[in-house]
Amino acid sequence: MSNEQKFLNRRTALKSSVAIAAAPAVIGTARAQSSVTWKVQAHWPKASASFKDSLEWFAAELSRRTGGRFKMQLFGAGELAKDREIYNIVSRGVVEMGTLSAAYILGEAQAMGLAYGVPGSLREPWELMHYLKNMGGEALVNQELEPKGVIYRTEKAYSTELVVKKKIASIDDFKALKVRSAGTMLDFLAAAGAAPTQVAGPELYQALSTGVVDGAHWGAAQGALTMKLWEVAPYHMKPSMGITTDAYVFNKAAVDKLPADLRLHLMSLADERFFSRTCEYQHKEAVALTKGRTTMKVQVVQWPAAVQKKFDEASDAILSKEAAKGELAAKGAAALRGLMKDLGYT
Repeated sequence: MSNEQKFLNRRTALKSSVAIAAAPAVIGTARAQSSVTWKVQAHWPKASASFKDSLEWFAAELSRRTGGRFKMQLFGAGELAKDREIYNIVSRGVVEMGTLSAAYILGEAQAMGLAYGVPGSLREPWELMHYLKNMGGEALVNQELEPKGVIYRTEKAYSTELVVKKKIASIDDFKALKVRSAGTMLDFLAAAGAAPTQVAGPELYQALSTGVVDGAHWGAAQGALTMKLWEVAPYHMKPSMGITTDAYVFNKAAVDKLPADLRLHLMSLADERFFSRTCEYQHKEAVALTKGRTTMKVQVVQWPAAVQKKFDEASDAILSKEAAKGELAAKGAAALRGLMKDLGYT
């Protein structure tokens, strides 16, 4: 072989080596430049504070962080599905993502009622945050949902407070109520003597204004303000009946299909926003309640002692019922009872 041929062979080999070495970088760049648009069905009506401050914010921030490569098409309550149906269309991949209350899907996981929040058990949002993220409550839910093709992330923790059309001054006043509720809160209110029923968010104002129900909870002050519930139910009951949650649900196959960088942005933002949104929500609760009291003649009323006693009894019974749902539920309930003991609640 001549020296010239040797030189040419070495040059060809060198070019091949450079091409092979560069291939992963080229492939990685191509993948990094890919973009997606997801459909997202919310359980919040577009008039709700959380549609704007939770979902629209999330979509805008995700787009910003990904340079516009991850976009979301947002649908308000009932546009494609509502309540329980949202979980179904996410699990089937009809839409890639949804928002919902754990109250709509209690049967999907043993610990779902604990993730929703056991009424009367915890008293501050940070306590439920700690239970879900640091003590494993959310992980217990995902043990059952992920094999079904759904990933669950808590969106925020917040207070649940009832607004009513007439002032409640006694246990008899309370027992005469027809109230809109959901999830384990239905059992909680029923055990205390009221007559609860489930009404979808878009139908809530009409149900109150026409007398189908006498009271309702849609979160607390912000929900009452943005959904205009105080217009027809101006008595706002304190203290909170419990701390509850909203959640994001993702189709697992759609998440797995994402380029690695987009998947990281999506899931890290969901976890990060949970903490900041919960704190922000509490601030806006105070602002909303002040506005209601000062400009809308909303009256804040304390629960009568006899009603509060019924609530306490109902809470313990509900927690025991949740614990009996299975091994995972029992594990979650034991952790919750331990936290309540540490906090001095039991």
